[in-house]
Amino acid sequence: MRRLSPREARRLQERLFRQMGMNVKELGEAKSVTIEFDDKVLVITEPSIVALEMPGQTVFQVIGGEVSEQKPEAKPLEIPEEDVLLVAQQAGVSPEEARQALEETEGDLAQAILLLQSRRQ
Repeated sequence: MRRLSPREARRLQERLFRQMGMNVKELGEAKSVTIEFDDKVLVITEPSIVALEMPGQTVFQVIGGEVSEQKPEAKPLEIPEEDVLLVAQQAGVSPEEARQALEETEGDLAQAILLLQSRRQ
């Protein structure tokens, strides 16, 4: 069996996909593609993008490009004012001290109250 050129292989693939009710669209080259996970971020620069359309869904294929791995940016902790007031009341401290304890415990109410109570002893 002879080896297919990339052009012949792509045409054969497109014909097979059409027979299965799928449509292949080459979208071209993107500047970058970013994939965010909980613990890392993958950035793929200058990849080719192909869309495979099927009934009910579209699959995007990212081909080639340079891959780099990055750490996700830390999001600032947003502490609701109600939480600050609750911790301040339960621990018998000022709202400023309660907010600081909540920041130290990453928003954990019970841990913040226990931390403040242990500091008072």
